[in-house]
Amino acid sequence: MTVIAEAPTPRNPTDTPSQRSGLRRGLHGGLRRRILLIFTLGSAVLAVLLAGATYALTRSNVVQQTETAGIDATRRNAQTVQNNLRGPAPSAQPAIDALESLGVQRALIWSNDQWWAASNRYQAAALPQALVDRVIDDVIPARMITDVDGEPHVVVGWPLAEGAAYFEFFTLDDVSTTLQSVQLSLYLAGGITIALAIIAGVVLSRRAVRPVADAAMAAKAIAGGRLETRLATTADPDLGALADSFNEMARALQERIERDARFASDVSHELRSPLMTLAASIEVIEGRRDEMPDRARAAVDLLSSDVARFRTLVEDLLEISRFDAGAVRPNLDELLTAEFVTQAVAVSSLPDTPVIIDERAENTLITGDRRRLARVIANLIDNARIHGGGSARIRVEVPVMDSDITRVRIEVSDSGPGVPEEERRLIFERFARGGGAGRRRDNDGAGLGLALVAEHVRLHSGSVWVESGPEGLGSTFVIELPAEDLGDES
Repeated sequence: MTVIAEAPTPRNPTDTPSQRSGLRRGLHGGLRRRILLIFTLGSAVLAVLLAGATYALTRSNVVQQTETAGIDATRRNAQTVQNNLRGPAPSAQPAIDALESLGVQRALIWSNDQWWAASNRYQAAALPQALVDRVIDDVIPARMITDVDGEPHVVVGWPLAEGAAYFEFFTLDDVSTTLQSVQLSLYLAGGITIALAIIAGVVLSRRAVRPVADAAMAAKAIAGGRLETRLATTADPDLGALADSFNEMARALQERIERDARFASDVSHELRSPLMTLAASIEVIEGRRDEMPDRARAAVDLLSSDVARFRTLVEDLLEISRFDAGAVRPNLDELLTAEFVTQAVAVSSLPDTPVIIDERAENTLITGDRRRLARVIANLIDNARIHGGGSARIRVEVPVMDSDITRVRIEVSDSGPGVPEEERRLIFERFARGGGAGRRRDNDGAGLGLALVAEHVRLHSGSVWVESGPEGLGSTFVIELPAEDLGDES
């Protein structure tokens, strides 16, 4: 599933870096990690089960082959012993000598109530009592596994005529060596299998998460204003249903937003004509203000103030509607930051606002729309005048972390009550007045000033946010814009 889009996704100017990376961490560090972990654990469990089953089967087969060979050898050697026990001599020494001539060194003979051993290491004490009882008393051939000096052996017992019996030991050292080699091979194969499973899990998890990542990117693009973003259709029935539902939602959302934007634009345009007439009428009435009684003058003043506020609201609505319609085309100029900020403050509602220029920011150059950036400064100063105690302070500096100057920082501080943490994102939304909403005063704005600040800053690939003022007093609105150092060109 892929995302169909025409332009790079604009960054939300009110998002902090940690918030912007939260989606990436949650998506790539959560679902993908869980898929990889499940795939790896499943492969590891399967490898362990297969290795255990292979080892157990191999061990059973090797031991069984050793026991079968031992039984056959014991049967042949027992016949030799039986032939050498016939005769008047009560001794089994001739049988021992015959076995030694055949190379048999691990034999025991029970004859005439005596034990005869071919080797000092393999004595009657090494025989399991259960095996002795079964072969001598029950006269039944039998085999058992026992340890001789700490080494595993297979002991095979064979009953002979006249109450005699023959026992022979067969070492399992070769079997242990073989099993150790098999075990090492299984360890190596299991490690390779798990490593391949991890590689396959990484690849498969990426493929599995890709549709979710595409949907997340599309949703983020739509949230950033790219309403034309859609997910590509796919033949997969599950992902196809997701893509179709998402695209239907995006289409409905786009139509709703465009309809609302057209409505706001149409209303604003329709209001301009009566507003102009009303403003002209107010000017005529104010021309005869001296002839009016006190109550009439107060009414005219109130009407003039509300008409001015109404005009600002209509202009802001028109500007917002242009952003929504994608019709904003900035006129870019190269601006000296310090000079531009000083000039913007001089024509604002508080022209005496002090401006502090940091030494590193003296020769910085920004590229932007002079009118729109001046509007940003003016709106922040108006916000400080209305909500921040009636005064403002401006500082222009380069962020401390920038060793090479790539961005410039403009701070507008006030002495007001500050903005609560939970409202610092909301105040950049349209018609938001924070904690002052619902308590309208005569000099309150319409709630569009900071929304326009965010839109203008975003248009210049910048960021804007609010934080606590110096020493925790008041608020500081921070703007960061791309910049360059003129000192590099000299």
